[in-house]
Amino acid sequence: MSTHVAGQDQRMGYFESDLILESIPEYNSLQQQLNAISNQWEAEIQRMEAEISELQEEFESKEILYTDEIRNQRKQEIENKISAKEQYVAQKFGPNGEYFTRQKELLEPIQRQVFAAVRAVAQRQNYDYVFDRSGDIYMVYANNAYNLNDEILEELGIGTDSE
Repeated sequence: MSTHVAGQDQRMGYFESDLILESIPEYNSLQQQLNAISNQWEAEIQRMEAEISELQEEFESKEILYTDEIRNQRKQEIENKISAKEQYVAQKFGPNGEYFTRQKELLEPIQRQVFAAVRAVAQRQNYDYVFDRSGDIYMVYANNAYNLNDEILEELGIGTDSE
């Protein structure tokens, strides 16, 4: 089975998802919610950093007055605060953090709507390929007639479900 179509003009189009998303009022509202949450977390991080800085300055100014035991206690207290701040940052902004979880929960439904609209327009207007030009360029839609997966798997000697 070959999906190669010889001599056919291919229609390609592009869109800019950033422009589309920014034009959707609901998206902007959700983005503002995310920014507000993010700003709260950033403020907490700044508060933690100020507290750490204050403890470090106090330690440095009084270090010579401390006994070894008190010096070690204060160092440990500072290290604990630094560790707590790093954990907080990872919990909120890390790869699996709350920010990205919330972003996915809030924005993904709208993004799915946009991609569904792209597919509908592409199919209705007989486009073969549609690319998103915002940020990294990637293909959002491709006419399945140009899908070479089965042929490539066959060439590699791997059976496919469509046989």
